[in-house]
Amino acid sequence: MRPVVIIGAGLSGLATACHLSQRGYDVTVLEATDAPGGRSAQLRDAGFTFDLGPTVLTMPGIIADTLAAAGTTMTDVLPLRRLDPAYRARYADGSTIHVRSALEDMRAEIAATCGAGDAEGFDRFAEWLKKIYDVEMPNFIDRNLGSPLDLLASPAAAATLLRLRGFGRLGPAVRRFFTDERLQRLFSFQALYAGLDPERALALYAVITYMDTVEGVWVADGGMHVLPVALADAATAAGVDIRYGARVGEILRRSDGAGVAGVALEDGERLAADAVVCTIDTAEAYHRLLPDLRAPRGVRRGRYAPSAVVWHVGVRGVPGPEVVHHNIHFGEQWTEAFDALINHGRLMPDPSRLVSVPSVDDRSLAPEGCSTLYVLEPVPNLNGEPDWATEAEPMRERLFKFLDAEGYPTDIVTERLVTPQDWADEGLTAGTPFALAHTFAQTGPFRPKNTERQLPGLVFAGAGTTPGVGVPMVLLSGRLAAERVSAFLPGAG
Repeated sequence: MRPVVIIGAGLSGLATACHLSQRGYDVTVLEATDAPGGRSAQLRDAGFTFDLGPTVLTMPGIIADTLAAAGTTMTDVLPLRRLDPAYRARYADGSTIHVRSALEDMRAEIAATCGAGDAEGFDRFAEWLKKIYDVEMPNFIDRNLGSPLDLLASPAAAATLLRLRGFGRLGPAVRRFFTDERLQRLFSFQALYAGLDPERALALYAVITYMDTVEGVWVADGGMHVLPVALADAATAAGVDIRYGARVGEILRRSDGAGVAGVALEDGERLAADAVVCTIDTAEAYHRLLPDLRAPRGVRRGRYAPSAVVWHVGVRGVPGPEVVHHNIHFGEQWTEAFDALINHGRLMPDPSRLVSVPSVDDRSLAPEGCSTLYVLEPVPNLNGEPDWATEAEPMRERLFKFLDAEGYPTDIVTERLVTPQDWADEGLTAGTPFALAHTFAQTGPFRPKNTERQLPGLVFAGAGTTPGVGVPMVLLSGRLAAERVSAFLPGAG
């Protein structure tokens, strides 16, 4: 069996392990911390459970495929429930729109809140989203693209995307279907996940809207951390060796210079490998593990996405019945807010915020009579103006006042405020957990590749490489990395 080492037991590393597990490789995963998850870690304090990474779970089919690659059936180990509503959208004028899980229910919600014309527009919008997704996923997302020339291999797909106006702007595309400005915001804000201004993003990024609006938002009892635990258990059952508390300090080279030879841990132990998959932040990987190699230009000089402040708060009290699992509070400003954030590196003057309250669906995440809150505000990354040594406390005070004004319980038992500086201290370039922004020049074959031509046998996975940011994309990056390993190092399976 050919030995393969995977650096990191986050979602991408575990996905890679699952996909390699039954292909005839001797797979070892090395994780610096004492648990699986990477950025999908979990904190428990004073009876509260906080997910420190992503909180919105979409595209369960990709999770099922990943587990199936290791011989595990998702329904046996990771039962999921679809949230309804997926979101509660709260607007500055006091109005509310719920994003319902069934398309017919969403249509009825729009008819009741925005009128029959926009309800009819939603039918056409959902159909357009499905077409965008169907052409993008197999041809441009779930596929290894070696160069821009690979795009020419699917001329029909490119022509379809052009016909669907996928290369136009997202904001105008959404306005073709809806006249109500609230809906225009509700179905375009997802571009921010990709580090883009919804008004300026290419319409093809509506694929993100498809993932949570059409495919739905899901939840598992125990919080998001149960996902990496399930992946780790599946990989282990398939024969993968996962070692915790093992921090890699060097990627070893063959004596003839023809490729990787394994890794060296910081404690001096060496593990031989014919291929190495690195899942840590790509720029950090070059800086710490590959100091003699020149990182690709996109890694060195790319445009990084905005960051976020996340406030994890355990409080006494429970919110009113109007509060759901995921609550989006839209500020009155829109264009001005994104202009400040993305173009000028300043705090949003009138921010929109996400408040997730997982304890409304899973009482195990908070003590009796208490609530677990996750409050997120988009902010500039460390290339922007704020100095978080002085801005952290004012930000906390603003978030506290916001929660109080919106009727959330605010009798704090425990809390943790995470700023861009904290993300940077964890090894994330520019202090953002969202990696490189998905501009056109940093998407698909233009994104940093998941192989390194200077070092054969080295493969990358994670948000910093292809296909990009978000739980579904990171899981797919693991599958694509496994494909690269198999092509370089044919297995016995």
